[in-house]
Amino acid sequence: MILVDSNILIDLSSNDPVWSDWSASALHAAMDADVLALNPIIYAEVSVRFRSMDDLEDALELFAFQRRALPYESAFLAGKAFTQYRRLGGARTSPLPDFFIGAHAAVEGLTLLTRDPRRYSRYFPGVRLIAPEVP
Repeated sequence: MILVDSNILIDLSSNDPVWSDWSASALHAAMDADVLALNPIIYAEVSVRFRSMDDLEDALELFAFQRRALPYESAFLAGKAFTQYRRLGGARTSPLPDFFIGAHAAVEGLTLLTRDPRRYSRYFPGVRLIAPEVP
């Protein structure tokens, strides 16, 4: 199962000039390879691009996403990763959505499709990523 990061879906909904082609290609390849999934954190991040929940649901319907609940173990791991982030100089005062997404992938053994692998690979090194090469 492949958890699809919100940045992939935002790239598509915004027709991002830099990333939409890569994200579309990667999403379609992932869909051909495995079941696609999203969680409430990803859903919330993507929802800001849509006028209504019906509009968002219509857009998501194209990809037959499996809806995954966020396990409590993921929330705990997200908090621990956030603590490490803060110790390394991170400035945010509340856990970032990426920590919940990465922890969810780690706890459930999901592959993560993202175009921003740096934070995930640093704080969740065991998570298999599908991502563009980082220079």
